[in-house]
Amino acid sequence: MNTADTPLIADELDVLARLVPLPGAQLIELGCGAARLARSLVGRFAGAHVMGLETDMRQHVKNLAEPQAGLVFLAGGAEHIPLPDGRFDGALMLKSLHHVPVDHMAQALAEVARVLRPGGWLYVSEPVYDGALNDIVKLYNDEGVVRAAAQAALDAAIAVGTWREEACERFDMPAHFASIEAFEQRMLFPTFVDHAIDDAKRAEVQAALRPHLGADGLVFTRPMWVRLLRRNA
Repeated sequence: MNTADTPLIADELDVLARLVPLPGAQLIELGCGAARLARSLVGRFAGAHVMGLETDMRQHVKNLAEPQAGLVFLAGGAEHIPLPDGRFDGALMLKSLHHVPVDHMAQALAEVARVLRPGGWLYVSEPVYDGALNDIVKLYNDEGVVRAAAQAALDAAIAVGTWREEACERFDMPAHFASIEAFEQRMLFPTFVDHAIDDAKRAEVQAALRPHLGADGLVFTRPMWVRLLRRNA
């Protein structure tokens, strides 16, 4: 539950738009998934373009099947961005840095810096390892180590002088699932990873979800941590 000093943000694009100029921006999103924020961004800000990279080929095919003006999709990951130097004004990593293998995180951040213009920015949004939703997810996918590693990688990249930090914000985001089955589809059985869920683990997760199930489905708040980094020239 959010507190008085932790705002509840329904649309993260509002946070991004407050921190950086988006009209006309040339952007890249690493690990774009279904590109929900990117699709909203190019529709809302005139002249903005987003290149969305995704390593999950099933999701990539789905993205290609839903073309949208201002949005281009490319198969690839942050560790090896198949694009030339200095192409973008800004980069987005939305709940994706912790999915990069820990020993490749430094390389990924260096690659992001490479494809940005001097003074370009990197917006990193990561879930905080806390809250009721996190308690359920860690029953089958404990991300405590990788989420801490993601923050440590950002700190290390700042320490070596590649980046400087311009903003750091915490907020809560609503997370809604229409049913337990909808939760399972998105969280237990995503296309990009096999959590090796057996019947016993599935039953354990379902039991943990039931107390949160109401007339509107499953409703959680997810604590988030945003860090805005600026590439040093």
